[in-house]
Amino acid sequence: MCRRATLPAAFATDMFQKLRVFTFFIHRVWALAKPYFASNEKWKARGLLLAIVALNLGLVYMAVLFNDWNKLFYDALQEKNATVFWTQLGRFSYLAFAFIVIAVYRFYLTQLLEMRWRAWMTAQYLQRWLSGHAFYRMELARFTSPDASASLPDNPDQRIAEDINQFTALSISLSMGLLNSVVTLASFVGILWGLSGGFAISVGGSEFNIPGFMVWMALLYCAAGSAISHWIGRPQIALNFVQQRVEADFRHHLIRVREYSESIALDKGEGVEEQQLGSRFERVLANYLQLLKAQKNLVWFTSFFGQAAVVFPFVVAAPRFFSGAIQLGELMQISSAFGQVQGALSWFVDNYSSLATWRATTDRLTSFDSALGVNNSQNTAVQMPPLDRPTGPAFSSMLEADHLTVSLPNGIALLAHAALHAQEGDRVLLQGPSGAGKSTLFRTLAGIWPFSSGAVNLPADAMFIPQRPYFPNGALRDALAYPERPERYNDTQLTQALERALLPALAKELDRSDAWGQKLSGGEQQRLALARVFLKQPQWVFADEATSALDIATETTLYQRLVDMVTAKGGALVSIAHRPGVASFHTKAWVLTEQEANAQARFTLEEKRL
Repeated sequence: MCRRATLPAAFATDMFQKLRVFTFFIHRVWALAKPYFASNEKWKARGLLLAIVALNLGLVYMAVLFNDWNKLFYDALQEKNATVFWTQLGRFSYLAFAFIVIAVYRFYLTQLLEMRWRAWMTAQYLQRWLSGHAFYRMELARFTSPDASASLPDNPDQRIAEDINQFTALSISLSMGLLNSVVTLASFVGILWGLSGGFAISVGGSEFNIPGFMVWMALLYCAAGSAISHWIGRPQIALNFVQQRVEADFRHHLIRVREYSESIALDKGEGVEEQQLGSRFERVLANYLQLLKAQKNLVWFTSFFGQAAVVFPFVVAAPRFFSGAIQLGELMQISSAFGQVQGALSWFVDNYSSLATWRATTDRLTSFDSALGVNNSQNTAVQMPPLDRPTGPAFSSMLEADHLTVSLPNGIALLAHAALHAQEGDRVLLQGPSGAGKSTLFRTLAGIWPFSSGAVNLPADAMFIPQRPYFPNGALRDALAYPERPERYNDTQLTQALERALLPALAKELDRSDAWGQKLSGGEQQRLALARVFLKQPQWVFADEATSALDIATETTLYQRLVDMVTAKGGALVSIAHRPGVASFHTKAWVLTEQEANAQARFTLEEKRL
């Protein structure tokens, strides 16, 4: 008795768990979809959606009219009634025309809504990804914390470029398909019920009549098909999720080979890159093969299911036709109505592969949305109080840091409770052994290093020169003015900046488009980064090994020009450099000195006069 009672309880528990998972999934879909339909574009979005719904309902109504036409047309054929035959052919022409018009505009408006929705979501996700240095902190957490990396979304470029596109397209197509199925079922189940008549069976000498027999057969047929489809096709959900990830990894490595083509060629690394690309592509093919096998199994069943559905209503209704209870027209009407009801009930079977892709895409996009929504400090391995950054005129002309603590992602403190001070006219050289965290201190002062705490005041008119400057692909004037619009500067200003940075040859190529990060040598890239500084004329300059790739004579000339510029502007210069010659351009040094192993921090910072 106990054992028999356990099976229904286990089944109920399993169904309840599946219902919870489904409800949670729908909640996530709604969380992703709702912002657009509540945005500043809500009236256009809702209007398009209502128009699409109306057109879908119109197509269902046309199907009802075609079903009615089937009876009249085939009865005319059976009765050899030429008048009714030609009349119904004429009626078919305008029904078909109306159907075509509705279908065309349903397609057009659906694609238009998908495009508008995708454009809005892409703009929103780009803004969230690029604001607050989220793109930098997510990648920083991935590469500095292996434990956190597994939970962080991979390939944000794919999430924005492809997943949003798939999510909007599948959300609309599947929801409209479901709406069509529900309305079609409501429209045709009554027709099929009335046409199918009763079905008499004898049990134990008693005769029972089952009304609407064809409806019950359609329900049974489709319920069994849906259950089997889910059982066969369920592995596709996880496989689709993995497929999108491995495809993005392969594409990302191809892009890296293109970006670092010169370095790879100089190192003769073609063999290694071929091996790594081959390994990534093998993962693409291996997972795709598993996905293909899963899809093949589902196609086996759905093909059988669809073909059997063609003859199933004829088999069931044939006895009534041969007995003379119904005519050919009514038989064709039953077949048509059964097909509509069966098609509506088979929505799950017919769309299982799309549902699996939609589920995987939604999961990927939800994880990306969650990662963007989490506080930046929670995206890191070490949670620290945020930097206190005073603002106002009193703090616009000096650099001050108090109780500044800078740590590594693993929690080891590089500096603890340090104090920094620099004012107008200062020229500071930051010194220390390699790995002491000089660049990390610069990142902290710039406000992008999340593993830090304390109070920092950065002068308002400050500019940082990183070790590896970034240049967008495009016209040289765009690379020079970045991140500002090139229209802000005239050609004379751009040319003078290039000449001051000892790049006069590039002054004639302002409108030339190229991949400047790969086209220019390391020294030319550093001089182009300095040309930006000379173009924008900031009061404060923070230079991180900004001339390490230059010869001594060029470095001396450019450093002197930097000093002259900040002096004329009433600002200051803070540098990281290892060459002894650079020290002569500075008046004091911040020196990082390593401490004992059991000290509060690995380094201490001292100020010295030069």
